[in-house]
Amino acid sequence: MHYTLDSGQRLRNIFHPLVVLVGSSLFALCFPQPAQAYIGPGAGFAVLGSFLVVLAAIALAVIILITWPVRFLLRALRRRRSYGSSSVGRVIILGFDGMDPEIAEKMMATGRLPNLKKLSETGTYSHLATSCPAMSPVAWSSFMTGAGPGRHGIFDFLHRDPRTYLPDLSSAHIGPPRRVLRLGRLYIPLSRPSIRLLRRSKPFWSVLGEHGVFSTVLRVPITFPPERFNGLLLSGMCVPDLRGTQGSFTFFTSADEQHAEHIGGQQSRLKEEKGVFHGVLPGPPRAGSSEGEAAELPFTFRPNGDGSGRLDISGERVELKEGEHSEWVPLSFSLGPGMRASGICLFYLKQSTPEVELYASPINIDPERAALPVSHPAVYSLYLSKRQGRFATLGLAEDTWALNEGVLNDSAFLEQCRLFCEEREEMLFSSLANTRHGCLVCVFDTTDRVQHMYWRYRDEQSPAPVEEDTAPFREAIEASYEQADAVVGKVLSQLKERDALFVMSDHGFKPFRRGVNLNSWLLQNGYLQLKPGASGKAEWLRNVDWSRTRAYAIGLAGIYLNITGREAEGIVNPREAKALREELSKKLTGLRDEEKNTVAIERVFDTATAAAGPYADQGPDLIIGYAPGYRASWDAAQGKVTEFVMEDNTRRWSGDHCLDPRRVPGVLFSNHRLKASSASIMDIAPTVLDLFGIQVPGYMQGRSLLSDDEEETSTHV
Repeated sequence: MHYTLDSGQRLRNIFHPLVVLVGSSLFALCFPQPAQAYIGPGAGFAVLGSFLVVLAAIALAVIILITWPVRFLLRALRRRRSYGSSSVGRVIILGFDGMDPEIAEKMMATGRLPNLKKLSETGTYSHLATSCPAMSPVAWSSFMTGAGPGRHGIFDFLHRDPRTYLPDLSSAHIGPPRRVLRLGRLYIPLSRPSIRLLRRSKPFWSVLGEHGVFSTVLRVPITFPPERFNGLLLSGMCVPDLRGTQGSFTFFTSADEQHAEHIGGQQSRLKEEKGVFHGVLPGPPRAGSSEGEAAELPFTFRPNGDGSGRLDISGERVELKEGEHSEWVPLSFSLGPGMRASGICLFYLKQSTPEVELYASPINIDPERAALPVSHPAVYSLYLSKRQGRFATLGLAEDTWALNEGVLNDSAFLEQCRLFCEEREEMLFSSLANTRHGCLVCVFDTTDRVQHMYWRYRDEQSPAPVEEDTAPFREAIEASYEQADAVVGKVLSQLKERDALFVMSDHGFKPFRRGVNLNSWLLQNGYLQLKPGASGKAEWLRNVDWSRTRAYAIGLAGIYLNITGREAEGIVNPREAKALREELSKKLTGLRDEEKNTVAIERVFDTATAAAGPYADQGPDLIIGYAPGYRASWDAAQGKVTEFVMEDNTRRWSGDHCLDPRRVPGVLFSNHRLKASSASIMDIAPTVLDLFGIQVPGYMQGRSLLSDDEEETSTHV
């Protein structure tokens, strides 16, 4: 790291992380904790003794202390060479996921975003062309690599396995341990599960590191598992929870009437005995369980009769009040002899009378005892936690499904968003104070999550439900923009003469009123067939007859062809694929919603040209550009084939951006006057490298915005 301030403070800042690590290591050595475990979805666990971890941490800290003078001199010499051709001292990038130019411009015009307005007047403001398709994992991957999805391989949150037609997480693969001891039906993992990042191409901070420029990267999506580079990184979107999912809440109730299921979570019954309520919190799979049996933590809740109560779980005593979130509660699950997994959880007491209703957030990986690597280096999450307290590590931390399912109300969800945003702010400004040279990148998710869930309060045509009293939520989106503007103002007050600041978003936003089920359209038009007698309502295309199916859809991005030699049961001759793509594109472009008398699909993109590259075949063959108000339906995303092609979206998730990329550009602000008249999200990486005087790698498709060159790249759709 590089630091400002006086020399004494500089030394204190340098040694503070080491003191924290040594202190925490000695504490753990004197008061040993159970062995920790490494978890992945269905992957099982491998034991890593905490004693060895402690010894390694102490040894590393001692080595760092002894070699610090030599490393300091070498780093100073390297930094002098690295920054010799640089035109900046620091580059600071603030990402506000989903910030929409139309909303931002209206708010700037009325004086509600004074700091962004100042940047637009003294520096640069422009729309920022997003990726194709216009989704966060795709766009942020393009941001960091300077390349399109055909070169980084991310096209959606999910991708299909052509061998099974089943979905998988597009960003990372977590496989079973390579070494396992089998004792009858019991198996004991002897190694960690294999964890592999699926995003291709190199992020710009790795290129900076190769040239001696240090970077701190906070919560940028698609950075799990973290890659090694010259810097610090805390992973963002797509970090799983301790159960191995992308976020699964638990809702406890003492009521007799039970819902069959919740999407994105599960419901459990509380049993009452003499005024005390007993429940069990399910955790990660137990080691050796072939059925994936969950480890469990029993707990008790004692209402006080005044809207509060006491929760006892995992050796922790937590005082709860109705309508308030708890602080992070550390949890320790026993997975088997000598094996434990640590997590953290928020509890929210929805009501304590006449029935008890208690929400437990997805169990986040504990940053102090990370069961999966969530930072680089691994001790960085521990350092952050010791410095500011435990924090959310789940990639999609804000629990949108709990709000969708009515488990959380609008007020509770907004409070959750506020808590996580404050955690991010503390990380940002701590890192900013400790960064003298180099690059700092921090992404805030709140603007995206609030727009997804509260667009229904600004859209009179939305079929989604709203609270009886709409007043507190009509300005929820604008309030999230004002919060972002306040963060920008704090950063502006700490800028130095040679600092370059960029404020950006990955895409904009539009209403999501109607869902389109492409599989239903493909069925009705003869491109997809079901098994005899099947209804098509089974998830993940399980009822599809592949021997008679030429095209199918899964996820949010578009349509795949069932190509011979690529798909396991493909029937489309590769030589006929282009003609089929053109046929489908012609029929779907301008597809009308007859019930509403509007166009639902504006444009269809052929991936072979719109996202050309060595990994283009990992995405859908056709990317669908929906009109504002439309998106892939919830059933279509899950691979269901339903009766209706188009239907109302009645979930609280009422705003979206998975449509024609031209309709949802992001924003770009800078304190520098940029020369290019138009900008793409792929242009940020080359611009940062240019500012540091580093040659842009050939795989990057974007261009530096410091150049007058207006040559269009293949990314401007």
